[in-house]
Amino acid sequence: MKRPILSATIVLVLVSVLSSCGSTPKQEKKETSTAVSRNLQEKQTETIKNEKNILKKQPEEPQDPPDVTFAKKLHEYLDKNDLNSAITAFDTIPDSLKNDTELQILHASLLISAGRGQEAAEIGNELQVKDSKNIDVLELNEQIAAANGDKEKSSEIVNQILAQDPYNVSANIRLAQQQVLNHKYKLAYNYYKKALTNEPDNTDALFGCGQMAYYLDKLDEAKQTFQKILDKESTNADALAYMGKLAAEQEKYLQATKYIQDAIKYSPDNYSFYLDLGSYQQNQENYNDAEKAWTKAIALEPDYFLAYTYRAGLYNEMKRYDDSLADYYNVVRTNPKYYYAYEEIGMLEWHQKNWAKSRQGFMKVLEFNKDDPSYKLMVAATYLKEKNSAECKNFLKAAMRNIDTSSVEYNMLRLYHDQGGINTENAVLSKIDKIEKTTPRGKMWFYMGLYYELEGSQQLAEEFYTKIMNMQTPMFFEYELAEWGLGK
Repeated sequence: MKRPILSATIVLVLVSVLSSCGSTPKQEKKETSTAVSRNLQEKQTETIKNEKNILKKQPEEPQDPPDVTFAKKLHEYLDKNDLNSAITAFDTIPDSLKNDTELQILHASLLISAGRGQEAAEIGNELQVKDSKNIDVLELNEQIAAANGDKEKSSEIVNQILAQDPYNVSANIRLAQQQVLNHKYKLAYNYYKKALTNEPDNTDALFGCGQMAYYLDKLDEAKQTFQKILDKESTNADALAYMGKLAAEQEKYLQATKYIQDAIKYSPDNYSFYLDLGSYQQNQENYNDAEKAWTKAIALEPDYFLAYTYRAGLYNEMKRYDDSLADYYNVVRTNPKYYYAYEEIGMLEWHQKNWAKSRQGFMKVLEFNKDDPSYKLMVAATYLKEKNSAECKNFLKAAMRNIDTSSVEYNMLRLYHDQGGINTENAVLSKIDKIEKTTPRGKMWFYMGLYYELEGSQQLAEEFYTKIMNMQTPMFFEYELAEWGLGK
């Protein structure tokens, strides 16, 4: 037991008490006090020495062996999602662990995640030589082949895995993913189902199965599958997002919005989530919130076209034509092959009376739809708006080649080319009356109305535009042009 160390205060108190007792002469009291004080100081010094000796004798805390130290460090980096440090840690792996297959697989997997596929392949090849039948090693090498874009090797290894284990989860998931890329959703669905045979709770297989069920219109099964994921993993953002899609299928847009907002909470930088959020808000006529959602998506991926397309359509609906036009130009900047955007550019520039730019838009659409008479007629109309009949004739002369001369489309092109002629006009009107299908008839009504507008007969033009409005089926772009023609 440790002896207590007397503090200076206790020493002084003791000295004071002793000095006040009895009738000892002053000199005797002084000597006694000095002796007591010296004795106490000696005892205090001795106690401190004893304690120091005891501390010196305490055993030092044992150091972890190198393999434990490495494992702790690696665990710490992985907990922090510090991928680069985790990879670097393998540079100092102790000799006792260098041949550990599981750690080598982990090392290679980290390299794949870091985009260092060739380095991962070196590890995978070494493991393959050491144990070519090991399923874990085969799965690793298949992942490496897929990451490095070697489809042939990936398929070869998948077949090797399935030869040993027909219900192997990773191999069946890989086959399912390949079928998804080919839009063969039924086959993909079957592979995901097969993957679930051995692991019925595998999240990746469940998600794939739910997604394919959604694509195949098996909505009840899709809902049950995504709910199963959420029952064990309530923060799974992708499952929440699909629950939102399923709610939207039933036009439950408020519920869909709640699901997608929860998904965004757990995955705040997911571009497609903001696309969905904007759509749900637009369907509730929350236009400002829809705009914010698509603007956020654009901020996340400014060089991807889809959010621009959605927002451009919203601006058009809100009659913010300048903003809509700017977004459509961004669409073709980020995806030059998205020809529908050129159609919108042609229309919006027409609305702004920018005839040359409108023509450029419609000419661009013609590169993708060389035989569509609608775009040819719109190009001709832009020339006529500029009073440039010569260029109009030159353009239409080439545009009318290889078109059936008995068709209504040919006769309409001829009317714009000739810019008059009662016989041509009557021939066109007669052919329009015989068109049975709604959309083709509506389109020809528009070009007849536009012809009268270009001729200066606004009243006749508006009669045809009104016919189109009465159809109440805006399934063709000319419907909106007719609406504008009526000043709406």
